[in-house]
Amino acid sequence: MAEISERDLKAHWDAAYARRAPEKLGWYEAEPIPSLQLIERSGLDRDARILIAGAGATTLVDALLERGYRNIIANDISSTALQRLKERLGARAEDIHWVEDDLTRPQTLPALEPVDLWHDRAVLHFFTEAEDRRTYFGLLRRLVRPGGFVVLAAFNLQGAERCSGLPVHRYDAPMLAEALGAEFRLLESFDHVHIMPSGEERPYVYTLFERV
Repeated sequence: MAEISERDLKAHWDAAYARRAPEKLGWYEAEPIPSLQLIERSGLDRDARILIAGAGATTLVDALLERGYRNIIANDISSTALQRLKERLGARAEDIHWVEDDLTRPQTLPALEPVDLWHDRAVLHFFTEAEDRRTYFGLLRRLVRPGGFVVLAAFNLQGAERCSGLPVHRYDAPMLAEALGAEFRLLESFDHVHIMPSGEERPYVYTLFERV
């Protein structure tokens, strides 16, 4: 992200979550149905280690807990976003492993034990610099175990060119497959139109990969 420094990036997302309630933010989902469909498709047990990269205040954490998943890691660069999520979860927040860290300059994440599934919705597309993407995918390969799964959801090629005041790098399924490399096999992909709280449409591509 050439336009904004690491410290400014954290401040940007802290401000975004401080300024508006999570349900008013453009990427908010009341029900994260596409993500849940792909996670269920993986066939993982309820004790699988699931890393939600760039979790923000996602309702995916709530939905996974409700479905019996009990080994969830929530990561974000923004302490404000994670605090919003903790407040909503209440006592259930104690069941989550929280990691405040930058996916493009990770300090804590590389020390995690391998995970069974890496989930990223609406984070990767903010990494417009090649070096940031190399770091991101290097971390992903470090953490996802052989036989593990990756769910990536990003703005598709018809999607917006900016989001939350920042430029984005749009994708289709072949581009994501190329970025991951030959050791990841594409199991499923589809386009999905997200309706923002404002009523605007945001086209995404959703993908599920398995590490072979």
